[in-house]
This record gives sequence, structure tokens and C-alpha cells, in this order.
Amino acid sequence: MKGQKLVSNILYLALVLLLIGLVRNSSFVIFMVVILGLIGFILLNKNKKSKNREELPALTKEKENHYRKVGMTEAEIDFFRQTMAAAKKQIFELDQNMNQVAKLKAINLRHDTLTAAKGIFKELVKEPQKLHQADRFLYTHLPNLLDLTKKYIEINDHEIKNKQTYEALDKSAEVINEVSQQITEDYARFVADDLEDLDIEISIAKQSITRDNEESNLKE
Repeated sequence: MKGQKLVSNILYLALVLLLIGLVRNSSFVIFMVVILGLIGFILLNKNKKSKNREELPALTKEKENHYRKVGMTEAEIDFFRQTMAAAKKQIFELDQNMNQVAKLKAINLRHDTLTAAKGIFKELVKEPQKLHQADRFLYTHLPNLLDLTKKYIEINDHEIKNKQTYEALDKSAEVINEVSQQITEDYARFVADDLEDLDIEISIAKQSITRDNEESNLKE
């Protein structure tokens, strides 16, 4: 709050000096306006960054150790936490949207969209070093689907609907359906390595059981 007030005062002073400079045609005053404007711009950006950081929950020692263990630097940890905070907010809003309208509920049930989105989020929490593997989900599919559902709900809430309204809703629902399927596919790709590892472990376990049974039969 104090930072915002300081920036406002600096910008107000710059405006006053600009008016004086223009009236008196003073290059020095105009120069001072430029300097104050730059200071105000820097402080404004600094306040925005501080505000974003304040929205993040405190980093626990356990989580920090987890991030360090997988080889993440301080900058990577900060970027990861900012990205995940944004994704968590988007998934929460998407959850509300998908459960607000019957058509969106049906699409969600068809593709398990929310389950897939939350699944990717949980997997990233466990394996933050895989963030790059979820880039399409985080930066394209999730924000796009959120925007589409917002627009769908907005149009659906119109008091009076005509033929064009229903056509727009149908087209929007088709795209929402497609993006929902893409998110499900994002999840399948993201956990593919884990499924392969599981198949290998099952195969090894079966071989071990078969070998033990053969040895047991020989003894008998």
C-alpha cells in the first residue's frame, strides 16, 4: 500500500513538472520529468513483482529440500512455484466452470478432464523436473479451456437466445470437447514413462515368480 502511494506521488509530481516545463519551455524541468517517470516505472514494476510473490504460500523446508534434491536452482524453484500457483488457480476456476452447466458437466464426465488436469498437477508436484514435459498443458490447453468455458457460460447466461446464440454454443461446446480430450491425452503422455516402468517391474516380478516355481518343482 505504501509503495503504491509513493508511486502515485512521484507520477503526480512528474505530471505537475511536465505542465510547468511546457509552460516555461524549460528543458531542465522536462529532463526531471523523464527521470521521475523512469523512477515511477521502476517502482511500479517492483511493486507488481512483490505482489505476485506475496500470493505464493511460504516455502517449507521439506519442499525446498525436495526441489534441491532433483537439482533445481533457486531461479528454477521460483519459476516452478509461480507456474504451479497460476496452474492451481486456473484448475480451480475450471472446476467451477465445468460443474456450472449441464453441457460442460457431460464433457468433463466423457473425458475425465478435471481428473486429468489435477493428475498432471499432482505428478508435477512429485517430479518438478518434468515441468517442460507439461508445457502444452500449462501454457496452451489449460488456459484455452478456461477461457472457452468462461465464454460458454457467458453466452449461455443470455436471457434471450436466438438461432445464432445456439449455433455459437454448439460450436463452442465442440471446441471445448476437443481441448478436453487434448488434456486427457496430455495426462496419458505425461505418465507414459511411469506406465512403462510399471510394465517392466511386473514383467521382472513374473519372471522371478516363474523361476521360483521352477526351482521349487525341481526340489520336489
